[in-house]
Amino acid sequence: MHISQVWIDIAYLLAASLFVLGIKGLTKPKTAVRGNQLAAIGMLIACVVTLLHKDVLSYEWIIGGLLVGGTIGAVLAIKVQMTSMPQMIALLNGFGGGASFAVASAEFFKGVNGPVEIISTGAAVLIGAVTLTGSLVAFAKLQELIDGKSIGFPGMKAVNALLFLGSISAIGMLVVEPGNSTIFWGMAIAACVLGLLLVLPIGGADMPVVIALLNSYSGIAASAAGFVMGNSALIITGSLVGASGLILTQIMCKAMNRSLTNVLFGVMAEGGETVDADEVYQGKVKSSSSDEVAMILETAQRVVIVPGFGMAMAQAQHAVRDLADVIEARGGVVEYAIHPVAGRMPGHMNVLLAEAEVSYDKLKDMDTINPTFEQTDVAIVIGANDVTNPMAREDKGSPIYGMPILNVDKAKTVIVVKRSLSPGFAGLPNPLFAKDNTLMLFGDGKQAIIDITQALKDA
Repeated sequence: MHISQVWIDIAYLLAASLFVLGIKGLTKPKTAVRGNQLAAIGMLIACVVTLLHKDVLSYEWIIGGLLVGGTIGAVLAIKVQMTSMPQMIALLNGFGGGASFAVASAEFFKGVNGPVEIISTGAAVLIGAVTLTGSLVAFAKLQELIDGKSIGFPGMKAVNALLFLGSISAIGMLVVEPGNSTIFWGMAIAACVLGLLLVLPIGGADMPVVIALLNSYSGIAASAAGFVMGNSALIITGSLVGASGLILTQIMCKAMNRSLTNVLFGVMAEGGETVDADEVYQGKVKSSSSDEVAMILETAQRVVIVPGFGMAMAQAQHAVRDLADVIEARGGVVEYAIHPVAGRMPGHMNVLLAEAEVSYDKLKDMDTINPTFEQTDVAIVIGANDVTNPMAREDKGSPIYGMPILNVDKAKTVIVVKRSLSPGFAGLPNPLFAKDNTLMLFGDGKQAIIDITQALKDA
């Protein structure tokens, strides 16, 4: 059964409205779930209406794709841990770009006419291919399949510029010579290589920014594919994703003191001076125990918990909430300091703590919490490294110099819960661990917090 174009357009308009309302809902924690549901309903409407389009002649391949893709998606949704969600997001961004690349390629070989259609096709292929291969590199770095450090070679920027200009020139040549498959494949290959070379030189510490940018790219590619197919829902949806992704990228750049221009052209996080970890830590690190930490917390009136990727790895969010409950039951005040890029994805810590039913009112952003650290009795850092590293404030030779951090070192006592003195994503030692007011509690994050909680209950 097919429906008329008028009803299709009305349904697409309804779906687009739900997308806008969904994004608006995501701006506040209390309305985020509802916003997500509205956007999902909008996508369902758009998909169902598209399947009823008159141009759909056979459903066999569509049904096969739904079954295979739906099964894979369901398995991933169930199996993938929150600790692996950043690389999952990177992979999904890549799949989005790859889908736009595939659709635009199919339309090209089916035959596109007119400069607008050809330019739209070229843009979808170029951006989609860059998103696909760039996202695969981001996934590989986050999954530690390849080194998370900057990877490059002399003249890399010049090569990137040539690949980009060559791809743009190829689109122009296709306008003059429509249907030239040699030019098309040359452009596609150049774009794929460009995606690799743009992300390889970016270090792991800057990966949250890259994920946000690739998300924007996937939306722009989808919007360009929508122009190729004449699909208004795809144009609107892609534009929303592209614009919101770019805004998020700018927010991440501000949070990390990075240049948006450098992110766009893959020239972030150039290496600084090498720092000797032994020199930073030698004879200065003080190890502690759960009993000692509990004794300190007994008299603490104000406690700030700083969650990081280590908390996610240990799945310690529920244990952290239990510890906070015990401290509050003894009359203390507990808040959570959330850095915009804690973990490997914007909002990573917020999601984990929400899962543990921690009230959003207790989650404080960096600008709100930083002025209060000097009045904080105890700051408990759980697996957060780069976002608490004073080198970002003090060492001009550091690759992270200038990145805003959580000023936990200004608290009266700092407890760092960590497996070892291993560096964070930036590969740098953290002088915080050697501060006079810092105690290190080595071990598994979840078990360490459970032990502190039990010791505090027994006190």
